[in-house]
Amino acid sequence: MEKREDLRSILPYLGVVVKGSSLQWPSPVIEPLKAISRGPGHSGIQSGELLFLAISDLRHSLSLSSQRLSASASHGYALFFDELLSTAESTKWFAEVLPALANLLLLFPSLLEFHYRNADALIDGVQTGLRILNSQQAGIVFLSQELIGALLTCSFFCLFPTSNRDAKHLPMINFDHLFSCLYETNDEKMENKIKCIIHYFERICSHMPTGLVSFERKVLPLEDVALCVTYPKADSWSKSATPLCHFEVHRSGLIEDQSKEALEVDFANRYLGGGALRRGCVQEEIRFMINPELIAGMLFLPSMADNEAIKVVGPERFSNYTGYASSFRFAGDYVDKRDVDFIGRRKTKIIAIDALCGMRMRQYRFEYLLREINKAFCGFFYQSKCQQYQRLFKGDGPCGAQLDQGIQGSDSISRSNRSVGLQEAPYVSVGTNEGIHGDEQIGNSEEKGGPSLEHQYDVGVVTGNWGCGAFGGDPEIKTTIQWLAASQALRPFISYHTFGVEALKTLDESIEVLFYGHINIGQTTGVEERKKENLQMILVEKSYSELMVCMEQEAGDTSWNEIIIIA
Repeated sequence: MEKREDLRSILPYLGVVVKGSSLQWPSPVIEPLKAISRGPGHSGIQSGELLFLAISDLRHSLSLSSQRLSASASHGYALFFDELLSTAESTKWFAEVLPALANLLLLFPSLLEFHYRNADALIDGVQTGLRILNSQQAGIVFLSQELIGALLTCSFFCLFPTSNRDAKHLPMINFDHLFSCLYETNDEKMENKIKCIIHYFERICSHMPTGLVSFERKVLPLEDVALCVTYPKADSWSKSATPLCHFEVHRSGLIEDQSKEALEVDFANRYLGGGALRRGCVQEEIRFMINPELIAGMLFLPSMADNEAIKVVGPERFSNYTGYASSFRFAGDYVDKRDVDFIGRRKTKIIAIDALCGMRMRQYRFEYLLREINKAFCGFFYQSKCQQYQRLFKGDGPCGAQLDQGIQGSDSISRSNRSVGLQEAPYVSVGTNEGIHGDEQIGNSEEKGGPSLEHQYDVGVVTGNWGCGAFGGDPEIKTTIQWLAASQALRPFISYHTFGVEALKTLDESIEVLFYGHINIGQTTGVEERKKENLQMILVEKSYSELMVCMEQEAGDTSWNEIIIIA
């Protein structure tokens, strides 16, 4: 066990130790956990105040006392369990849920051992063991939902060492700041964030789920690597012959409620989870509260670089909610009925991509536009389509007749849902697993064993105002960037949720304008012989309301030459 490189990379961050060929808690921890597992009659823990004292004792047994917790954490645990929960809820928690969590902690070392014994054989040729997935190292980790439950219980008890996490650019993982923020702000949104987590623990203690969740770091190498999709240069975009993909506009509904099998975009912080375990309560943080298994990725995934994205497949949703930001409220249990794939992951695919923050007018500069479109492309691309991407970025894509196969003139525009039908370019297989990482290599292994249960090339993108809101991005620009990136990644569609943003009120009509001329990506990013060959060509010169006038006046002759500028 101690010879495993994957285990050695994560062991300093777990709290358990290797003894001989097994993993164990340090012996001073075991008896206190056993007492808690027997219930309040043995442990004496019947309040949040006493719970935090027990947490402090466990941390002392792990020699973590020098790694101080947030100053107000003790008050936060007491406030939530002793004042905000009803007497009946609190009594049930300490009598039933807390003992079950202690039992799960006692099982934690054996769950880890089982994980590592099976990690090498889970999928042929894919390393799946729990480890630090360092920056610039593409890779994937598979965790059982039971092991994730144990990891999140460690977070609840604040048992993870934190001394070296900053040096590794790892986000926080213990829950002390979450409870501390509750006390310091006395904010209802904080109370309801914790209610989502507590509900998750109640659910898994009554019935432990048995599926798997995968966490993958995706990387676009900055230098040429054989059979890998590399970080596109600006001129690569201007040469692209890829047609724009199908685009649907939704003025209501939420990304997580969509019914198609699709990549669901997490408007991420570069540190996965953002403010989920602090005061944050916008799109990413809410997703981490209703799908708490996402939090496990914060243990071992350092911050994302500009050429990276993080993909999570299979996290179960446990909670309903209402509101957003300050109005966020836990709204009871949610039963996740998503189908599962052949290895037991729910067909929920979340792609975390971090937009630039606070750029103001700088967001329109060439280098930042290039960064944003490549960040989105990193999230959306298929590594297994490497050779096809290379042709498309060189302008050697399908001929005009092939591009027109999915286009039937302006009549193909659906007036009922205001979307446009375009088929993606024909798929050409690479023919080898070399250079293919993570989830796609797993898909290939599945196909070798029989009919595929997951038609990955039908998987589109469900997104919205990525990088807007608190990050200050221009919604029109971010819409364009995501559409171009998804199209170049050969995704069959984008399903776009506007969330009522005024700047996008005529988005569906504007989308129609672009399709009158059968536009492809090269046309959107190349005019005047692609002067400067940079992505400033993407900037929209006219507002969407002006485009409506343009559509009425020119009745189908509009081209990107008329709606873009070159700085």
